[in-house]
Amino acid sequence: MDALYTAVATATHGREGRTVSSDGTLDLALGMPEGLGGNGQGTNPEQLFAAGYAACFGSALGLVGRQAKVDVSDAAVTAEVSIGKQGEGFGLAVTLRVELPDSVDEATGRKLVEQAHQVCPYSNATRGNIEVDLVIE
Repeated sequence: MDALYTAVATATHGREGRTVSSDGTLDLALGMPEGLGGNGQGTNPEQLFAAGYAACFGSALGLVGRQAKVDVSDAAVTAEVSIGKQGEGFGLAVTLRVELPDSVDEATGRKLVEQAHQVCPYSNATRGNIEVDLVIE
C-alpha cells in the first residue's frame, strides 16, 4: 500500500491514561468505562474506534453516493462498538446504523450501504476479524 496519510498518536498508562496525536489536535484523558469496572471518567478506546469508524463510513457512503449520482449528504452513521470476552482474551463487534435521507428508496440505500462497506478502510480492516452488522434506518 502506498500511504496517502499516516496518523500518529501516543497513549500512556493504557485505558486510564492519556492519548495525544503527534500534531496535538487530539489530546484526551482516557478512562475505563463503567461497564468494565471503571468510573467512566474520560473517553475509551471503543468510543474512539466508534467515532473513527462512523466518520470513515460516512465518507465512504458519500463517495459511492456521488458515483451513483444519489444525494446522501444528509446521511448519518452511528457506530456501536461492543467489547466482550472472546476465548482467552477480548473481542469487538460493531453495529453500523445508517440513517439515509427520505429521498433514497430502500433498495438504493441498501446497495449504497453495501458498496460503502466494500470501500471503507475501517470495514476492510475489520472484515473477517470482527462481526460488523449493517442496519439501515
